[in-house]
Amino acid sequence: MRLFLIGFMCSGKSRVGRELAPLLGLRLLDIDRVIEQRIGPLTPWVMREGEAAFREVERAVLHELLEEEDVVIACGGGTPTAFDNLDRMQAAGTVAYLDVPLDVLVERAARAGGDRPLLFGLKGEALRERIATLLAERMPVYARAHLRIPAADAPRAVAERIQAAVAGQER
Repeated sequence: MRLFLIGFMCSGKSRVGRELAPLLGLRLLDIDRVIEQRIGPLTPWVMREGEAAFREVERAVLHELLEEEDVVIACGGGTPTAFDNLDRMQAAGTVAYLDVPLDVLVERAARAGGDRPLLFGLKGEALRERIATLLAERMPVYARAHLRIPAADAPRAVAERIQAAVAGQER
């Protein structure tokens, strides 16, 4: 089984993945962590090399991870929006979109302190506007996921919701 977690930055993909993988008896692979192991911290690298270069690295890592079995794969917020990544994920397993309201995303991003390359240095209304714009652009892609999971609450509750949804799919 392969289960892909997609959603906007700060939607909880990594945290939910850490709760979900043991519930399903699977390993967790986090695309951003794999990339960091190869290129170092993401923000300085993306600021230096650009988003397009990052998306190329991300695609290569995704293609490698598609070969893994029995995994939950936490994707970056933009992973499904680039190239044919979403089509490949859908063909390889189940894609779950973590649906978090804009206000919660803004609050989480503000708490994260600008550690996201595409949000770096933004605060207040500028942060909110950037998130709203990117989210609106990405929603048509996120909406294509096999599962749409409300994800504004605690990671464990979200993981249990996904576990139940996956079990319902298997019937």
